Amino acid sequence: MDIKLFDSELKIMNILWQEGDMAAKNIAKQLKEEVGWNVNTTYTLIKRCIKKGAIERQDPNFICHALIPKEEVQDAETEELISKLYSGCTDKLFATLLSRRKLSAEEIERLRQMVKELE
Repeated sequence: MDIKLFDSELKIMNILWQEGDMAAKNIAKQLKEEVGWNVNTTYTLIKRCIKKGAIERQDPNFICHALIPKEEVQDAETEELISKLYSGCTDKLFATLLSRRKLSAEEIERLRQMVKELE
């Protein structure tokens, strides 16, 4: 993925990924309630996402449609995180995650299954 989205832009994308296509005015209303943004801030960020090719504007009513899937953004952000903070070593990321919190038996079993499927 060549599109780099900032945290503020991801707030807009998360709404679209969760709710589906939505009018810009409704995105602005939701973000005003959630994070206190004014309408102009939200519209500026929506327009920035449109310019980057992450959102498509559909008329009438300025309906916003996500052009990139959430999984694609998650993959790109994860790759960047691993590269930037863990020198490209996925196992270092997992070691850090596993040492930070107590996993339930169910979570451990899911991880075992994932590793087994990769073998």
